[in-house]
Amino acid sequence: MPCALCGDIIPTDVARCPACGAWARRRDFRAIGMAVFMLLGFNAFVALGCGLSLVRLQEPLRLATRDTYDAAVTARALAPYCDVFLVCGVLAGITGLLYLAWLWRAHRQSGPHRYGRAWVLLGWVTPVVNLWLPARIVYDVWLGSGRPLRPAERHAAALVVAAWWSSVLLGAGLARVFTGLGVQSLAEARFCVHVGVAAAACQALAAASCMATVFHITRRQLDGA
Repeated sequence: MPCALCGDIIPTDVARCPACGAWARRRDFRAIGMAVFMLLGFNAFVALGCGLSLVRLQEPLRLATRDTYDAAVTARALAPYCDVFLVCGVLAGITGLLYLAWLWRAHRQSGPHRYGRAWVLLGWVTPVVNLWLPARIVYDVWLGSGRPLRPAERHAAALVVAAWWSSVLLGAGLARVFTGLGVQSLAEARFCVHVGVAAAACQALAAASCMATVFHITRRQLDGA
């Protein structure tokens, strides 16, 4: 298989790359990070495309009046976006499983940590706790990877993690609200489209911010290896 660091071909029975000396564990961790990074990028593009498409629906609704508005036509136009948000949720779940595999290894290779390794998984499924603990764990892994961060770098890392987790919660909540809204009146249709745009924007921002956490944590751990 090719080395993830230098591209040289490594025999399957060799633990280190003959060209750059990278360990197989290091290669595998970078490979998982790259896979998560690309999947997150795909998530971001899908959400961004959905949001831009919804923005285009705002103009006809802005020009419509009570007399010209057709609720049935608007409902048919918005129905596919409910399916898109469902697909985005499924894709985010698949990406999340791979992200947890990456985070599990990143947590093991960094430290010290305020929370034990079991919370890397339990923090996502424990009620109430899962509203804040995943972000805290990612931030701790970021701080514990590589060299100590300067105060400005710590603040930047905290800002990225906060943007990521806030966008995740808002995006999930707004998408759920969007799928439950009605469009019987013109005002309801306009509000529904605005909520959909906000949900897509939050999901795109969440994916982009998560890409930043994966990139920086993976780079710091590889540089410190």
